[in-house]
Amino acid sequence: MTIRPILIHPDPRLKKVTDPVGAVTAELRTLADDMLETMYNAPGIGLAAPQVGVMSRVLVMDCVKDETQPARPMVLLNPQVTWVSEALSTYEEGCLSIPEQYADVERPAEVEVRWMDLEGATQTERFSGLWATCVQHEIDHLDGKLFIDYLKPLRRQMITRKMQKLKRERARA
Repeated sequence: MTIRPILIHPDPRLKKVTDPVGAVTAELRTLADDMLETMYNAPGIGLAAPQVGVMSRVLVMDCVKDETQPARPMVLLNPQVTWVSEALSTYEEGCLSIPEQYADVERPAEVEVRWMDLEGATQTERFSGLWATCVQHEIDHLDGKLFIDYLKPLRRQMITRKMQKLKRERARA
């Protein structure tokens, strides 16, 4: 497994809609393994393929925070939200592509998602709590949308300027 570099906003690839995955291949399995390794190393609870420069509808997540519980790494190929609750919840979201920036985002409290797994089988699950927030956040990435797109323009611009400065500083280092 390889830890891949995570793209930092603003990067045009983070604003593009990704392509559906066809067949499950060895390359796709390697990508999924690398993405999980990258996510855990960051550390984060979710990562979408465009964040590592791959324009495919692939996301990984593991929202188990309790150290006493076993990890639950998930790989979702071509995920689609098939149902959303009327109830909403607000979480303070962050993003590995927008380091050290956080903001409250309101989303449906529960969602049902259908996806293909690494065996090529169709899976469906209803997510709530942090899992629901995470899967919606990552699916947004696959559609070229960032959590800051939910914020007021002034706040979004401020965060974007901070990221531009961070990228300049990293380039000089």
